Amino acid sequence: MGFSVSGSAALIFVAAFIGFGMFYTASANSFENVNDARDASADQTLEQQNTAIELRTVVYNGTADSLNVTVDNTGSTELSVEAVDVLANDRYLSGYRTAVDGSTTTDLWLPGETLTINATGLTTDPGRVKLVTGPGIEATATSTGVP
Repeated sequence: MGFSVSGSAALIFVAAFIGFGMFYTASANSFENVNDARDASADQTLEQQNTAIELRTVVYNGTADSLNVTVDNTGSTELSVEAVDVLANDRYLSGYRTAVDGSTTTDLWLPGETLTINATGLTTDPGRVKLVTGPGIEATATSTGVP
């Protein structure tokens, strides 16, 4: 056997070693990404299971053209007020005022606390109101009107 056979065998061995190293790195990173995604999905599911809200009152005031919604956080998850969406008669509301247990400056809605929403500029009674939290838990109620 000459040098060319030994040299080519060494070259093939080095190439196989480098190829295996690249394959292992790519597959290990992919496996880690899949596991991270599974963990994130499990955390999100747990958060949804621990989240519960209850619409206490939904009152439309026709003389002031305003909608007042009172919601209790009955679950064990802390929620963000900014992540709460309000739909009134299938219309997305924005620019409403919020207060958590009387505080208008907080964004944190803890378990056992009450969120009050005051939306103005509604010219008709919306009828049905839906509130959706950040984790995707929702509650729906029919508004009662105040003449």
